[in-house]
Amino acid sequence: MNNRQQRGESERAQTRRSELIATGRKLFADTSYDALSMDDIAEHAGVAKGLIYYYFKNKRGYYLAIIEDSVMDLVSLASGGGDLPNTQRVQRTVEAYLRFAEFNEAAYRTIITGGVGFDTQVQAIRDAVRTGLVSTVAEAAYGRRDIPPIARLALLGWLSSVEWLTLEWLEHREELTREIPRDLLVRMLRHTLNTIEEFAPDCPAPPADPDFRPYTGL
Repeated sequence: MNNRQQRGESERAQTRRSELIATGRKLFADTSYDALSMDDIAEHAGVAKGLIYYYFKNKRGYYLAIIEDSVMDLVSLASGGGDLPNTQRVQRTVEAYLRFAEFNEAAYRTIITGGVGFDTQVQAIRDAVRTGLVSTVAEAAYGRRDIPPIARLALLGWLSSVEWLTLEWLEHREELTREIPRDLLVRMLRHTLNTIEEFAPDCPAPPADPDFRPYTGL
């Protein structure tokens, strides 16, 4: 097989793998890991079970690939809006985060709670998400990702609140529209940024968005 044929085979394999991940993301969007067997997955994907084993070795490998793919989407969505003013970028980041959690609930719960028991690979994925999101917020707030340890620590504290508040909101989203947790988290971040400025004057909080109108529907 020449190089051109090898590239063609590699591209087809990558396409097939991506198709299986896309199918898995739909299946696991609102379904827990234990609720689907490999037979169920193969049937929904319209492939032989052996093909999934070929690309992912086992069910867990398949699920981790789906989680990693979902995480890439989350960080990409949250880091968008680079052409917006800093304060609007922050609000867009929170909005994108909540949307991801809402439409990928099972995957989100796995990422935040660490999967079944203590799964070091899922924990590593979650740590990568946290690092990416803290960097995204730092860039939105300060125009840079290189921030002092005290600022990073404070943003990680805020992000922990984001994670668990989002989980709680998912349980009650029929009563609470997405605008409520979004505006609550944006205000909490405003207080965090003001506190960071007190401890690290080289990280001044960006000016408040004069157009920001918090939700008042309650």
